[in-house]
Amino acid sequence: MNRMDRMDRLLRHPAFRLAAVDMLGISMGTAAWGLVTGVAMVKGGLSVGMATLMSLLVYSGSVQLAVIPLMTAGSPLWVIWLTAVCMNLRFVIFSNLWRSYFAQLPLRQRLAIGYFSADLVYVNFMRRFPQPRPAPEQTPYFWGAASTNWLAWQLPALAGIVLANVVPLSWGLGFAGVLALLGVLLSLLFDRATWLAAGVAATAAIAAFALPLKLNILVALAAAVAAGLLIEALEQRWDGLSRWRRPLHKRRPLRKER
Repeated sequence: MNRMDRMDRLLRHPAFRLAAVDMLGISMGTAAWGLVTGVAMVKGGLSVGMATLMSLLVYSGSVQLAVIPLMTAGSPLWVIWLTAVCMNLRFVIFSNLWRSYFAQLPLRQRLAIGYFSADLVYVNFMRRFPQPRPAPEQTPYFWGAASTNWLAWQLPALAGIVLANVVPLSWGLGFAGVLALLGVLLSLLFDRATWLAAGVAATAAIAAFALPLKLNILVALAAAVAAGLLIEALEQRWDGLSRWRRPLHKRRPLRKER
């Protein structure tokens, strides 16, 4: 099977289309933030060519917005790199969790997954496949979500780069982007655990706001992950205790009788 046949088979896979539909609901927020980032890069002093190259290679709005002021201010290269690394440390956690699903794939495909991985792609994927074991439909689903997210980000970002000089700052695009992301966030809070993790992350980000290099975002991420793991452990322990506290005649057998 040649490359075109594999691509056609991927695009026709039901999981690919399902992922695209799942991402459409949050693509408006992604597009708004991409447009804001594209405008901000040019308004911050980058040329159209450099901003375009940065958008395509970096593919991380938080990193782009964090390092633009450092680049325009002539900060040392190590400060810029350290800031970018700190902002993207969450992807180390993502990659560790992706291993349970894609470790069997060739290196080239895993590198591609690493580039196209994004926060909202990860969230939707984990909602569809909460059990950490490989399944045939996972790869088509990932690419359906990742390609939709990439287009929803890059096309508005490139439009913002090209049109930055004709878009006035008085339009308040930054505030519009924040509102769009808040809408995306609220759509992803679907149970008590996610609400609690979001509250912990927000509290930690505000408490650590004075840290340099946007490290408060890293603190918020670590706090949210710790809260999520704690909630999961408590839920598992509670399920186990409630199971053994049932009357003997209501307990499920541990194994079938022979």
